[in-house]
Amino acid sequence: AGAMPEGRPLRLLALHGYRQSERRFRQRTGALRKALRGRAELVAVSAPHAVPGGDDDDGDDPPRGWWFSGPGTFEAGEAAAAPAGLEESLSAVAAALAEHGPFDGLLGFSQGAALAAMVCALRARGDHRFHTVAFAILVAGFASRSPAHSHFYREPIALPTLHVVGDADAVIAAPLSRELAQHFVEPVVLSHPGGHFVPAAAPQKKAYLDFLERFCPTQGT
Repeated sequence: AGAMPEGRPLRLLALHGYRQSERRFRQRTGALRKALRGRAELVAVSAPHAVPGGDDDDGDDPPRGWWFSGPGTFEAGEAAAAPAGLEESLSAVAAALAEHGPFDGLLGFSQGAALAAMVCALRARGDHRFHTVAFAILVAGFASRSPAHSHFYREPIALPTLHVVGDADAVIAAPLSRELAQHFVEPVVLSHPGGHFVPAAAPQKKAYLDFLERFCPTQGT
C-alpha cells in the first residue's frame, strides 16, 4: 500500500444522498476525506432539484435530490411509473465532470450511488459525456425500481466498482445494495456492521485504499 502516493491524488466526483446537498455531504464525509488524504480527493456537487418541505430546509441550503419517484417525493423501493428529474441530473454530473475535472471516478451515497451506477452504465455503453469515469465507489446504493430506468440494468455493467453495504442500514436495506452489485462485472463488495452512512473506520479505510490503488496514476504515465 506504500506505493500509492506517487503522482497526483485521484479525484472523485462525490454525489450526495436524497435530502442532502454538497455542503451537507461534505460535513458528513470528514472522516472519509481524512482517511483518503494524499490518496484521493473528493469534490462534491449539489443535485439540481430542491426537495420541497421538511424541517431540514434552512433556506440558504435546501435539501436536494437527483430524481423524484412522485411529485416532490422519493422512495427507493417505489416502482415509479413517471419518475421525474433524472435527465437534468445526468446533465449536471456531465457538466461537473467537464467544468471541475479532470476526475478519475465517482463516489456516490444512497440516491447518489444509484445515480452513479446509472452513469457507470452509460459510460460502459460509450456515452462520451462520462468517458473520464474509470471506476465508482457506491455506498448504500440500489437499483431504481422504475420501469423507465430498467434499461440501465439490462446488461452487465463493465466498470470497476466498490459496493459498500451497511448490514444495519434501515434506509437502504443491505439486500438492495447487494442486488445493485450483481448488475456489475466483478464488483468488490465491502460489508460493515453499521447503518446508513459512509463508513471510514480502519477496516473500511483499508478496503477503499486497496480498491483505489488499482487506478492510481504513477509518474510517467
